[in-house]
Amino acid sequence: MNTRNTTSSRHWSQLDNPPDFSLVLGGPLFQLLRRAHLSDDALQMVRQRIVVISLFTWLPLLLLAAFEGQLLDSGSAVPFLKDIEVHIRFLVALPLLIVAELVVHKRMRPLLKQFLERKLIPEADLPRFEAAVDSAFRMRNSVIAEILLILLVYGFGVLVIWRQYIALDTATWYAVPVAGGTQLSLAGIWFGYVSLPIFQFLLCRWYFRLFIWTRFLWQVSRIELQVVPTHPDQLGGLSFLSGQIHAFTVLAVAHGALLAGTLASRIFFLGAELPQFKFEIGSVVLFMLCLVLLPLLAFGPQLAEAKRRGSREYGVLAQDYVRRFDTKWLRGGAKGDDELLGSGDIQSLADLGNSLSVVRSMHIVPVKRDDIIRLAAATLAPIVPLALTMMSLEDLLKTLFGVLF
Repeated sequence: MNTRNTTSSRHWSQLDNPPDFSLVLGGPLFQLLRRAHLSDDALQMVRQRIVVISLFTWLPLLLLAAFEGQLLDSGSAVPFLKDIEVHIRFLVALPLLIVAELVVHKRMRPLLKQFLERKLIPEADLPRFEAAVDSAFRMRNSVIAEILLILLVYGFGVLVIWRQYIALDTATWYAVPVAGGTQLSLAGIWFGYVSLPIFQFLLCRWYFRLFIWTRFLWQVSRIELQVVPTHPDQLGGLSFLSGQIHAFTVLAVAHGALLAGTLASRIFFLGAELPQFKFEIGSVVLFMLCLVLLPLLAFGPQLAEAKRRGSREYGVLAQDYVRRFDTKWLRGGAKGDDELLGSGDIQSLADLGNSLSVVRSMHIVPVKRDDIIRLAAATLAPIVPLALTMMSLEDLLKTLFGVLF
């Protein structure tokens, strides 16, 4: 497989086998993982990547914390083994970010083929479609982009976000509050300048990929697609785009796990209660919905126009047909040897009515209610166990069964 996804001098979009579309199969880190034999051209070997990257970020923290006597029984309020947030971040959320790469890659591979097989791209606009794909691949493979992400992580993610908003305001295994700030332990130095930047880089790289995805969809939506308002998927033939939402479910679970770890630390060590974080939980769910669903809204204007055009054109067609039907069968227009029984006119009338119903039920955005529910549920799933801090498992199960049944 050509991981660079370069195009030949011929128009690949006019061929039967266009290249795979992938947001993740490229970039300097991907090439580094290939050279380290932690990935192949198809992004397999996911277990090896999870083990190596997770242990590189988490195991040194365990060893350094043990060396400094901060594992379990220590003078700090949060010893290492009791720090739920750090374990979830590196042993749950980070592996999920890695797994999400393979899921998104496999789900999106046939995307270009779908556009072409369904003949959604007019022949005159095939070069524009190719240009949008090539631009997405160039951004995905950009060395400068990943360098800027590293600078962002160290310049803003660690020094500002972590130090000011995430680090607990109490004595922990990684830092002790002192006059004018905090003093990092040896484990804290590795945590703040190695482990955390690696995690933040992988997370920010996902946001960059989603930016590439959004930009690609916007550019394609500027092409006048050949959507058909009577398509049975009620999306003019664009239902395969709605299917891409499911590819980001694992990414949503990773965000939920990350939030669950943060909330757990504040509940167990700072005495907070879960209801205090309603705004934070709602914000993360809304953030994930916007992150994944908003890019698809770019096709809303085209679908709305197709629906209006279809309603008008099929309305005119239906009016003409029913007038002729009325004249033929109700006003004496039928010939003497014409029989209504066995005639295809009534079936044609019913088919026309069904077509008009499909047009009227057409959605103007490729997002369905089930997509929203599934994505929100995936984000909330890791947070649900924290409800046990408010009630017993038995009470929680009774509540859930009462809601579901």
